[in-house]
Amino acid sequence: MSPSWKDNHTLFLSVVGVLAWLIPGAGHFALNERRRAYVIFVTVVVMFFAGLYIGSVGVIDPVGAKPWYAAQMMNSPAVFFLGRISTGGDYLVFGRSNEIGQIYTSIAGLLNLLCIVNAVYMAHLQVIEQEEA
Repeated sequence: MSPSWKDNHTLFLSVVGVLAWLIPGAGHFALNERRRAYVIFVTVVVMFFAGLYIGSVGVIDPVGAKPWYAAQMMNSPAVFFLGRISTGGDYLVFGRSNEIGQIYTSIAGLLNLLCIVNAVYMAHLQVIEQEEA
């Protein structure tokens, strides 16, 4: 990215944060932290899909499990579309598999939230370093 792009500090941080939310690791990728981006992507996606595998799409419940859904939304906007699919009632899941699936998918979302905050912080540090130079 050219220095003129980073001149608008707020816009730059916002774009990095949105990228990190859209695709786990994309914020770090935009900051040329390739290895870190790959590790974040694989970790968050594997944990999220493990939760879906354990509990089915039914663990994403925007109506009956709003706190879990809020944490799951930190994964990506794709969770919104999965939630719309699961509200049809065809993917009911009960018992331990539901609880464990919700925990896995929610932890993946909260982990991605930490990575989003880290990407925005790293972008902020890059802008500060450029201003001092």
